[in-house]
Order: sequence, then structure tokens, then C-alpha cells
Amino acid sequence: MTPTLAKIGLFEIAFAALLGWALIAHREKPGSLKRFGVIAPRRILQCHLDQIMMGLILIAVGLAVDDLPLAIAIALVFGTIMNPLLFLPEAFSNTIGDRTWFKGLGLLSVLAMSGSMVAVAFYAL
Repeated sequence: MTPTLAKIGLFEIAFAALLGWALIAHREKPGSLKRFGVIAPRRILQCHLDQIMMGLILIAVGLAVDDLPLAIAIALVFGTIMNPLLFLPEAFSNTIGDRTWFKGLGLLSVLAMSGSMVAVAFYAL
């Protein structure tokens, strides 16, 4: 499973690279993303940067830690994918962050990410 983490990390970085096109469109022609319903382009930038960082985390763990237990790997992948993706709905809505289900998903994502990284560190020891 551990080499798979690195491969998933590569896909996260590839997704971030694709988001770069939206950032270029916004920089070159401000307001161009409005026709797609984007009201907060900064959230796309946040997702782009976070996706790169999370992808790098997966690559690092995938290459540095042998035979990571499946439960830890699943929590880590969930956290590294969900954390950045939660910025995208906020690019389209100013109020989604106030919804209970969104807050709950955000909390679960942060718990999965922080908990799994602590578990990875201890497992690696």
C-alpha cells in the first residue's frame, strides 16, 4: 500500500497543476471565472497550494515508510484529499461554510489528517 500513497500524491499534484489554469485565467482576465459561478477565486488558489502540499506529504510518506497499516493509509489519503477539496465549494458559495454538514466534514478531514500523521510518525519510529 505504501508505494500507492506516492502515486496518489502524484495525482493530487497533477490536479493542482490543472487548477493552475483557472488561476492564470483569473490573473489574465479578472472576472473570467464568474461565468462558471466562481465568486471567491482566492479559494481556488488555496485549494491549488494545499493540493500541492498534501500531494508532497503523500509522496514523502509513501517513499519513507514501508508497509504502513491500511487503516492509517486510508485516513491519511482521506485527509490529504478532503482538506484541499473543501476550499472549492467555498469558491462558489459564501454561506456553505456555515452549514453543519460542511463543518462536520471539515472537522472529520482535519481529524483524519492530523491523527493519521501522528500515527505515521509513531509507526515510522
